[in-house]
Amino acid sequence: MEYDLVPISPEDREAVIDIFNHYIENSFAAYPEKKVPYEFFNFFLQATAGYPTTLAKDENKKVVGFGMLHPHSPMPTLSGTAEITYFIRPDCTGKGIGSSMLERLMAGAREKGLHCILASISSLNEGSIRFHRDHGFKECGRFREVGKKNGKLFDTVWMQRFL
Repeated sequence: MEYDLVPISPEDREAVIDIFNHYIENSFAAYPEKKVPYEFFNFFLQATAGYPTTLAKDENKKVVGFGMLHPHSPMPTLSGTAEITYFIRPDCTGKGIGSSMLERLMAGAREKGLHCILASISSLNEGSIRFHRDHGFKECGRFREVGKKNGKLFDTVWMQRFL
């Protein structure tokens, strides 16, 4: 599959939220229990201001995935650390898009002078845990049964990669 990686822009609002909502409704990858409105995109834009973002578009310019970094904490003493998140349309997973987005975000993190990237992953999202492990992340913490979605408790698994 051919695709281009570009920064996220406001015109991508609906495509990004549609992908995110798919994971809200069909998995434990996205933490909300109910679909979010398109206005939620503004939260993404605010949270990622000044940090690298990436969007994967196929040869027809259709959005197939998105990824972003955002601050781990507003405290200046923790400014060298960011959190990462990405979601890919389910019919486009396993094609190297996630790896390419990760590389792009890591390059942007280095340019920004970041030192550490964290990923917060549901313990019920084994595919994401495996993906991160395969890409150099190590589990650095686990908060047991802190999440509950659709009546099911889950841990948050924290994974870390140094740049």
